[in-house]
Amino acid sequence: MKKSIIEIKDLSKSYNGLQVLQGVELGIKRGETITILGGSGTGKSVLLKLISGLEKPDQGAIRINARDIVPLKEDELVPIRRKIGMLFQGAALFDSLSAGENVAYPIREHFRLSEEEIQGIVREKLRMVGLEGVEGKMPAELSGGMKKRVGLARAIAIDPEIILYDEPTTGLDPANTQRINQLIVELQRLLKVTSIVVTHDLDSAYQVTDRLALLYGGRIAMAGTKEEFETSQIQEVRDFIGKEIVE
Repeated sequence: MKKSIIEIKDLSKSYNGLQVLQGVELGIKRGETITILGGSGTGKSVLLKLISGLEKPDQGAIRINARDIVPLKEDELVPIRRKIGMLFQGAALFDSLSAGENVAYPIREHFRLSEEEIQGIVREKLRMVGLEGVEGKMPAELSGGMKKRVGLARAIAIDPEIILYDEPTTGLDPANTQRINQLIVELQRLLKVTSIVVTHDLDSAYQVTDRLALLYGGRIAMAGTKEEFETSQIQEVRDFIGKEIVE
């Protein structure tokens, strides 16, 4: 049994009195890909922001490598964030920076390397996502699928232990959706990372994941394998995957 790299305990978060997460409990094993499913507004992206330390919960614990990150101050979070890469929903590239400089950004933030070393890493990460030679292109010159892949190259630039994917295929055509799904699987295999994918796209989830977790009513309604989801008799799970309960 692989040891958990992330342990989430009794996690709650509200905004302006609206309860988004309420007592979330979830363990994520080292080296696995887990997909957080749920409808719009169920708190999937909020959960990623809490795991990355971008926001603080109202209560609960988030242990990464056995260390609770919730009480940590901003400067104490820096070494934790070095272990986490994130692909944001809209890729979130800096419009004023070239593709290459976007990928270089976290390297410059976290490490003291020569320009030659930085450019070598940038070329390698862009190659891994199938974008050789685009270093000089600006985000405005890139298609939606290419922006996502540059964002993914940036996410893996500092060789993270954990990659967070926030709706990685939203807004993409079927060909680019398939390309991103294949990259998620390939990078998990090559880099041996732990991947957390947030999506409402069940087809994509089934392609990339080892386990699924359904966020419903602010809590995890179920976590399990694809096969366990398909045969689950939990009403919330049946509603989400569109199957009637068999009596």
